[in-house]
Amino acid sequence: MRTSMNATELLIWSRLRGRKVDGWKFRRQQPIGPYFVDFYCPAAKLIVEIDGPAHQGDATWAYDLRRQAWLETEGHRMLRISVSQISRDLNEVIETIYVVLLEQEKRGFFRRPHRPAPPATSPRAGKS
Repeated sequence: MRTSMNATELLIWSRLRGRKVDGWKFRRQQPIGPYFVDFYCPAAKLIVEIDGPAHQGDATWAYDLRRQAWLETEGHRMLRISVSQISRDLNEVIETIYVVLLEQEKRGFFRRPHRPAPPATSPRAGKS
């Protein structure tokens, strides 16, 4: 697991965090089984992976394919996005993520409504 994000990941994270994509919650550097994924929406079981130059070697690509196959057999959907796609048009990338979330919703995955924290004291406190 990496604790710091590169510039491209920070850019995507700034658009995913805080339920900014139609209320869907994302996590970053999420462990799933033996792997860590870049971004994960648990309600939709959607993984968003950013593929940069480090993913271009044959050995790395083979590892990525094995990893993706395992994650998909566990019921997750993976969306791979290249750094060049993000550099070209970030809004289009976010739109693509949104469309995939809608597809997942049609398959029966639903975003969980944001629930505010319960009040510090019960509204019935002091009443008999």
